[in-house]
Amino acid sequence: MEETPDKLSREERLAAKLRENLHRRKAQARAVSSQQRSGDTESGRLSKSPPES
Repeated sequence: MEETPDKLSREERLAAKLRENLHRRKAQARAVSSQQRSGDTESGRLSKSPPES
C-alpha cells in the first residue's frame, strides 16, 4: 500500500494538467470564434469577385 500516496499525487498532477489543458483549449476556441465573427464580414467583402460582363 506504499504506492497509494504516489498514485494519488500522480493522479492529482494529471488532473491539474487536464484542467490547465481544458482552460487553454477553451481560451483558444473563444479566440478563434471571436476572430471568425469579426473576420467574416471583412473576408466576405474581400472574397467577392467582380461581376462578369
